[in-house]
Amino acid sequence: MNLPFDLGPLGAAFMVVAFFAAAFVRGYSGFGFGALVVSAGALVMNPLHLVAVAIIGDLILSLQQWHGVRHQIDWRRVLTLFAGSVIGLPLGLWALTTITEDLARAVIALYVLGMCLALLLGWTLTARAGTPMTFGTGAVSGVANAAGVGGLPVVVFFAAQTMAPVVFRATLIAYFMLLDLWTIPLLLHRGLISGDTLVVLVVALPLFVLGAWTGGRRFLRTEPREFRRFAIILLMALALSGLVKALWP
Repeated sequence: MNLPFDLGPLGAAFMVVAFFAAAFVRGYSGFGFGALVVSAGALVMNPLHLVAVAIIGDLILSLQQWHGVRHQIDWRRVLTLFAGSVIGLPLGLWALTTITEDLARAVIALYVLGMCLALLLGWTLTARAGTPMTFGTGAVSGVANAAGVGGLPVVVFFAAQTMAPVVFRATLIAYFMLLDLWTIPLLLHRGLISGDTLVVLVVALPLFVLGAWTGGRRFLRTEPREFRRFAIILLMALALSGLVKALWP
């Protein structure tokens, strides 16, 4: 039996665990799903194959979480970020589809490492985050979402400001939903959604839903700060492994 994306049995088993873990992190913290899926996938396959899986899966999770977060969303931030992403995403897709697999793996790994370091070091804004800065963050996010990792710049940006955890999480989820809806047609246009993509999505969907539901229930009972730190360290470990694989394939 041929597995999607030429995965072997061990690689497929690894991705089953990665899918559930990424959805759990997303349900708990509101971010990290795409970065975890793509960073984990980079260890066993071409990470660009998983971009569409990460984007469509993230949209499904956003819809799943919508009912519980819709009253805490900061729509001004969401719409300003999205306006920037409309410009950034086509540029990112053009750039990413012109480079080799190993270069894509290295670029994604370095980007994830940089974003995670900014989060761990606790970078904060000394000036008010106005509309131009929010728009610019959205543009960077759009570029990065060509690789399925557009959430991290927004997480860094929000973490540098004073935001209530429920608003932080809800606003991220709403923005991700709009960003994913903008990304999917462009992925189709670029031929980055294939039959293998759909097979993986069908198999992974129960893992996504169960993982996000479990993570969301835990969010309601515990303080998310320490778990976010754990998720960031996990992302860094995956990104470092991907960078090593890119440099020494």
